[in-house]
Amino acid sequence: MSTSYDVIIIGSGPGGYVAAIRAAQLGLKAAIVERERLGGICLNWGCIPTKALLRSAEMYRNAQHAKDFGLSIEGLKFDPEAVVKRSRGVAGRMEKGVQFLMKKNKIDVIEGDARVEKGAGAPKVIVKGKDGKETSHQAKHVILATGARAREIPAAGLKSDGKRIWTYRDAMTPPQWPESLLVFGSGAIGIEFASFYAAFGVKVTVIELLDRVLPVEDEEISAFAKKRFEKEGLTIRTSTEAKSLKATANGVEALVSSNGKEETLKASHAIVAVGITGNIENIGLEALGVKTERGHIVTDGYGKTNVPGLYAIGDVTGAPWLAHKASHEGIICIEAIAGKKPHAMIKERIPGCTYAHPQVASVGLTEAKAKEAGREVRVGRFPFVGNGKAIALGEDQGMVKTVFDAKTGELLGAHMIGAEVTELIQGYVIAMNTETTEQELMDTVFAHPTLSEMMHEAVLDAYGRVLHV
Repeated sequence: MSTSYDVIIIGSGPGGYVAAIRAAQLGLKAAIVERERLGGICLNWGCIPTKALLRSAEMYRNAQHAKDFGLSIEGLKFDPEAVVKRSRGVAGRMEKGVQFLMKKNKIDVIEGDARVEKGAGAPKVIVKGKDGKETSHQAKHVILATGARAREIPAAGLKSDGKRIWTYRDAMTPPQWPESLLVFGSGAIGIEFASFYAAFGVKVTVIELLDRVLPVEDEEISAFAKKRFEKEGLTIRTSTEAKSLKATANGVEALVSSNGKEETLKASHAIVAVGITGNIENIGLEALGVKTERGHIVTDGYGKTNVPGLYAIGDVTGAPWLAHKASHEGIICIEAIAGKKPHAMIKERIPGCTYAHPQVASVGLTEAKAKEAGREVRVGRFPFVGNGKAIALGEDQGMVKTVFDAKTGELLGAHMIGAEVTELIQGYVIAMNTETTEQELMDTVFAHPTLSEMMHEAVLDAYGRVLHV
């Protein structure tokens, strides 16, 4: 069987399915190949269901403080199975939404495992269905959106066994509820799961090789986060190397090293969150000579690989490993294919969010990175304790930080920690994308009382005009 398309996209995550929709909007005949469930990891095993889990944790945490708000809740309990079931239901609903979008936009969905081979012009796509039969499909353009998976380090035992040692996927549907937990890695994934389980009373220890938690964030935000996480009950072990990890009859044991001293840590379970690696194996890249680097496909700013007619978007192309980055890359790639001449991706303007308690969000350069780049900077800060809405919410612990170019007034970066900052960060993203100046931000009227007023104050502070501290 052979079918011809303008575009075939391998993978239906936020990069793949959005690219397919944009292709259909531009009049291109598109098909998408998926081996599991539409929506990919994000909708089914990542972004969406983890937020559902964290919402349950947030509500449970808030209920425990009901007395602070003049309320009384007696007999508060949680049901782990029900918490997980709700999360899976949310994921299922999202998958159905993507199915609807594929039908609405007349996008063919081909089920099976795909690989690429040399074709007439662009590579051809061979799909092996669940029945074992193979079909061949030709397109003018082929986009790889195969995503990524949890990185494992088998030599150190940092590898899932599905029972005691988990990756994020195991941790979302735990075979048994942990009594205590070792979390290896303090990036967004590790910290989110640490925060989730800690909210339900699990004793959690986070082990980080580098000298601070959330190491990609601004140093001030990382330091603030560590204190807040510890207050939430997490034990944080930075500058600590995992030498080995093994499952035992009753739990796990980890040999760790810090400051030249080794010790053994024990817990009922462990989560390995030491990064992710692109899904580049067994899809025919080697035979085509596709250039890869450190487990990811190399592309230009428009998704092009070094092989004519072959493109790649999303997590398979490397950091930042974010769903919204994948979606925007997909749109850029399709518009370039259609001759629309889109702007290339500017990674410095991609926001990053961590949905722990407290939340963390950022965009652009940290203060340290800006200085390393030779910029003279002006830095503004504003604490949540100075904001009326934050105090009314009972969420007065947090900070907003801005970094400006002292000579031009360009907003170089913004960094936030506290309640709802994952929603607030977009204001700064828009400001950066529209090249808004510091004066324009200071002249903008922010509604009162809102958390967003802190964004205004952090700008004012950078220029000696802060009002409420």
